[in-house]
Amino acid sequence: MKEPRAAKQKPAGDEVQLPKLGFVGMLRWAWRQLTSMRTALLLLLLLAVGAVPGSLFPQRSSNASNVSAYLKDNPVSGPIMDWFKLFDVYSSPWFAAIYLLLFTSLVGCVLPRAKIHWKAMRSAPPRTPKRLSRLAEYGTVEIPAGSGIDAQQAVADAAAVLKSRRYRVHVRDLDTDRPSVGAEIGFLKETGNLVFHLSVLGVLAAVGLSGLFGYSGQRVLVEGETFVNNPVGYDTFTPGTNFSDDRLSPYSLQLDKLVVKYDRETEAHYGQPIDFTATLTTKDNPGAQPKQQTLKVNDPVAIGGTNVYLVGNGYAPVVTVKDGKGNIAFQGPVVTIPTDGAYTSLVVIKVPDAKPKQLGFVGFFLPTALIDDKGVSYGSDPDPFNPQLSLNAYTGDLGLDSGTPRNVYTLDTSSLTQINGRDLDAGGIVLVPNQTYTLPEGNGTISFDGIKRFAALDIRHDPGQVYVLVFALLALFGLMGSLFLNRRRVWIRTGNHPDGRTMVEFGLLARGEDHRLAAESAAINKALHAKWLVPADTAVDDGVQESSTKNEEQDNSDAGTGAAVGSKDQ
Repeated sequence: MKEPRAAKQKPAGDEVQLPKLGFVGMLRWAWRQLTSMRTALLLLLLLAVGAVPGSLFPQRSSNASNVSAYLKDNPVSGPIMDWFKLFDVYSSPWFAAIYLLLFTSLVGCVLPRAKIHWKAMRSAPPRTPKRLSRLAEYGTVEIPAGSGIDAQQAVADAAAVLKSRRYRVHVRDLDTDRPSVGAEIGFLKETGNLVFHLSVLGVLAAVGLSGLFGYSGQRVLVEGETFVNNPVGYDTFTPGTNFSDDRLSPYSLQLDKLVVKYDRETEAHYGQPIDFTATLTTKDNPGAQPKQQTLKVNDPVAIGGTNVYLVGNGYAPVVTVKDGKGNIAFQGPVVTIPTDGAYTSLVVIKVPDAKPKQLGFVGFFLPTALIDDKGVSYGSDPDPFNPQLSLNAYTGDLGLDSGTPRNVYTLDTSSLTQINGRDLDAGGIVLVPNQTYTLPEGNGTISFDGIKRFAALDIRHDPGQVYVLVFALLALFGLMGSLFLNRRRVWIRTGNHPDGRTMVEFGLLARGEDHRLAAESAAINKALHAKWLVPADTAVDDGVQESSTKNEEQDNSDAGTGAAVGSKDQ
């Protein structure tokens, strides 16, 4: 006789061995965490927060000189911020990591949901619950005896009514004495939800496409000047990550005229600009025929796969500087920086070729100059009714031969010698058009020859721009569908009464909240009565519909296992 096997003892509480997750299990757990909707929302929020420094701090891609000035003014915190890539936010590794994780998370969320939704659309509605009266909306219809409509005919008619209301219908149990029909509608709600999320993925991909293969640049053009689309022709140029020079279309454009129209009729807005019109002569390639195009604010010119935007304007006084030996050391228009609504503009002129000393000028250009009671000139109108050029002159080494980049719109006077100014015996330089001033100490002359306008152009090649628009519109339509459409299920069961009547009962259930479910129930009730020509007052309980106060899970549980399972799975 065998001895009984000893019972396996349970380990003590402190000896419980938990199952090991393992490497594969850890990867599966990490993937599920990454592809959860909660993680996707968190990453989306993190992406928005990560973009904030790009708005707070200067970025090298748009203004490298401001970044250099910030680092110079903040010698302690500046290098630390630079180490964290706060001046290169959108090209930083941490921003790219958030971007890619968000993209991956959305893909992991949307694709499985799309697969489940596709299966749900192709599968039959869940089986008819045993007690339709427990559903959110319930009603009955009584077909009188002698009408010739039995249970099988009634369920076929009910299926036709539901089809006419765009339901997806499945008739079942036709060979029994209690046939029924199940129907569903509102699959476009989930479809819209999926379209929205897929469109967000499309927007992210399109933005990434622009970041890889796009480029942007800025150029200031004075009237009469020509811009040729090559990296040297830009004042500032920001290429994409995978940019190459052969992607630049060899077009050219010339600024013929820039006309600014000011308000001269409204007293409250007198002198304010109301229209900017730039006339351009463009050529798609060196051998193409030139054509005239008009450039306006918010109305860019499309050429060579780029959009050219008008983003700024101002005056460029034409100046000629002769050095102490009588040679022309500088001649041409000088781009100024407007500082107020009257276009009082900062002027900086650097003349490194002057002999025997280099010359520099700093001052203001006033389109319409007036003199106050202290004898100081000021600008009063943006139109050039009384143009004036007021300058201070300096001599010395301008620092342009050292190889260090210098801002063309600023002049470092700390190591220069001032030879003109209001506080000096020689006084300041005040010029009107066609006037020449002789510099003191034999340093030459400067003349004010005329006025031209300049236009500040922003040139962008954005290959993902159209796709961003398309996906954004799709996301909008998908979101509208997911918000305003409702997912509903309807079951109708028929049966033959012993006295010859045909009894029909129907119930409706919504996936989620549906404030229009009662109206839909009333519409189906009315359609069924009309189908069988049954007066509404012959319906049981006068067609009154019972609204359940229980939640959907309770309704499904009471309605039967099949309905509950179908609701959960789909």
